[in-house]
Amino acid sequence: MKKIASLLVILIGLTVAVSAQAKWKELSDFHDIMSATFHPAEEGKLDPIKTRSQEMIDKAVAWKTSTAPEGFNKAAIKEQLKKLVKGSKELQKLIKNNGTDKQITEKLTALHDLFHEMTEKCKGEDHKQ
Repeated sequence: MKKIASLLVILIGLTVAVSAQAKWKELSDFHDIMSATFHPAEEGKLDPIKTRSQEMIDKAVAWKTSTAPEGFNKAAIKEQLKKLVKGSKELQKLIKNNGTDKQITEKLTALHDLFHEMTEKCKGEDHKQ
């Protein structure tokens, strides 16, 4: 019985976290552009980020200026949101200045890692705005 109760608590916790994540539109929008550009870059395909770098900036700015919904702790990621916007702008500048594929991939990977750190810090039922 304890195992069933423990499993139920875990499942409810996961459901709450996934549900809350779906509520922050700007986080989801940024994830969409990150996913659409980072995963091809992992395979050496940089055209998506090269053509959509302004969109990444726009989504980062929109996320930074948005209001976090219930269940998220925006304060926990405030400084990282600034870094995300700055890094997105640096990536675009690198692309416009014909940075090497290696430089572009490294910068995009760093932004991807930052994004994942941020989502872990800001989600969860116990976190509030």
